[in-house]
Amino acid sequence: MLNLLNVTFMGILRLIPSGIGEGLAWGILALGVYISFRVLDVADMSVDGTLALGGVVTAVLVANGTNVVLAILISVISGAVAGAITGLMHTKLKIPAILSGILMMFALYSVNIHIMSGKSNVSLLKQPTLLNLLSDWLQIDRSVINIIVFALFAALVIAAIYWFFGTKLGSAIRATGCNLQMARAQGIDTDSKVIIGLAISNGLAALAGSLIAQKDSNATVDMASGAIVIGLASIVIGELIFKKNLPFWAKLAGVIVGSIIYRLIIMLALQMPFAETYDMKLITAILLVLAMSVTVIKKRHHKKEAKHA
Repeated sequence: MLNLLNVTFMGILRLIPSGIGEGLAWGILALGVYISFRVLDVADMSVDGTLALGGVVTAVLVANGTNVVLAILISVISGAVAGAITGLMHTKLKIPAILSGILMMFALYSVNIHIMSGKSNVSLLKQPTLLNLLSDWLQIDRSVINIIVFALFAALVIAAIYWFFGTKLGSAIRATGCNLQMARAQGIDTDSKVIIGLAISNGLAALAGSLIAQKDSNATVDMASGAIVIGLASIVIGELIFKKNLPFWAKLAGVIVGSIIYRLIIMLALQMPFAETYDMKLITAILLVLAMSVTVIKKRHHKKEAKHA
């Protein structure tokens, strides 16, 4: 028993750097989900498709000799365009938000295969990806490079989101999410704000996909399977740790922290002798249910305290 615990503990220690890198990369996706679900209050399911779109576009472009920075930029734009189309379906065609996202996710599956010329995956092994170039240039281990690069991207994304939602346009988007009817009464074009918000959300999902594809040295049509659940799990875990009355930038940082903790918990669970790799989705579902249950219990406890006060 002691030997088993020792092996498990040593395995966990070896996986921590990988878990942090994974958490930072998927945390950018979680920030995109946070914008749609928390800021806009729109149940957007299209991130499953746009994350894969970002990875596929980056992989195909880099494999065909495109500069990796330009490839990342094109991937983000592709994701933003897909998100804007989802917003158009929802606001102009009056298709329910959740159905609009599902339709986009469904359509992007075929689009991604077309981009890969009918293949189901594209390899980035030995290709000049951002991570490979930096690792060769700095002569630093890939796991360390992953953490550094993804942390920088996460910090830049948080700073950009914090700045943007402090502008007039960003404030209008937040007002739309807080109270749609009141925003319209104030003369805000809520349709355009929803479209812009979903474009930003899915652009971030595509950025996450681009980074994940470079980390894995591979982009597949199924690489984003369950992305929306992973994003929601990261948000819920982050909200459990960080108080609600914290400033906006701290809430965004909490999403990244939640993503890292989520990844570490998943890796810990998969280290157990009874767990298999295909149990990841089951573990994620259980983890999300537990996290949301704790949130409900905490709310009920606060209400009871308020009544007795």
